[in-house]
Amino acid sequence: MTLEEKNRYKRIDTLISRGQSFALYRAPGEESPHFLTQTSGSVRLVYDIEELNELQGFVIAPFRVSKDSPIVLIQPDCFEIDEWENADTDNKIPEKAATFRKNQDQRLEDYTKRFKLFSKALREKEFDKLVLSRSFALDKTSDFSPFEAFYGASKRYIYSYVYLCYTPQTGVWLGSTPEIILSGEQAEWNTTALAGTQSLQQGELPINWDEKNKEEQALVTAYIRQQLLSRGIHSEEKGPYAVRAGELSHLKTDFHFHLSGTNNLGSMLKLLHPTPAVCGLPKEKAYQFILENEGYNRSYYSGFIGLLNPAGKTNLYVNLRCMNIEHDTLTLYAGGGLLASSELEDEWNETENKLRTMLAITNN
Repeated sequence: MTLEEKNRYKRIDTLISRGQSFALYRAPGEESPHFLTQTSGSVRLVYDIEELNELQGFVIAPFRVSKDSPIVLIQPDCFEIDEWENADTDNKIPEKAATFRKNQDQRLEDYTKRFKLFSKALREKEFDKLVLSRSFALDKTSDFSPFEAFYGASKRYIYSYVYLCYTPQTGVWLGSTPEIILSGEQAEWNTTALAGTQSLQQGELPINWDEKNKEEQALVTAYIRQQLLSRGIHSEEKGPYAVRAGELSHLKTDFHFHLSGTNNLGSMLKLLHPTPAVCGLPKEKAYQFILENEGYNRSYYSGFIGLLNPAGKTNLYVNLRCMNIEHDTLTLYAGGGLLASSELEDEWNETENKLRTMLAITNN
């Protein structure tokens, strides 16, 4: 992005203060972002994923749909940054938001309590896998710029889908996610199984993966395969293979398949969401266990986000590595998959590393 483009896009911060719904996103490997906004009317609120069938727009969906956290569909009528009224902005770079070690002991104590509860259920074979996540709040400085944070993420995380989205119902969300939940156009579609995490090794993808990570990936892969087959969909699989996501790497399996029509994409999303990569197995039982025992509301973290377009190209991603930007607070989210063999220190460190994905751009 040129300096001129950067200054143009920085006006996006003004849209938030206006209460105007918009999305700014950049797909993996792209250099320039895409912009859309809804200048008239209200965004559409949806309370069942299947209601997305035949709908079109930019969607942000929560982990759990509720009255307070609906699925929100921006139905854009403007795709050019210069087509809405210009506003004066400055070019200040945000100061450091806060230190990452704030309340470290208290956070670890709470996570340890949750981890023991989840591990007990896994050891007693109630579940094959559970995902335990947590949030972390930072003080936001008055001159923090959501666009500058988006720009920093776009430069830093070139292999991920990076977005900045605002609606009055959801507030401001910013994220960098490597995981597709549903992507394609016409008859050609794909989804992914993304599970298992390691740090990069001297900046390179790791070659060796332990059995815990391999098992976690296999569970997610088997679930997606089974879900597709339940609809009579036979897919071509590629993987697992290691992929980069920020300073971390994951195991990934791609599923490529055909759809005879695109009028039921909401039904496909309901079939897949939430995947075991953000929930657990058995799915419905794990989902309820998380809601009752995780100790906080995930909101739009671990939901899905992106462009839904049955008549064209759809690109929807699981909302990982994200933050909610509020008036005086930045709330970061991260989680990890637990098996009966999981160790507390390893899982805590994994969530710390994942939180740093968003923390790094608050300090740019």
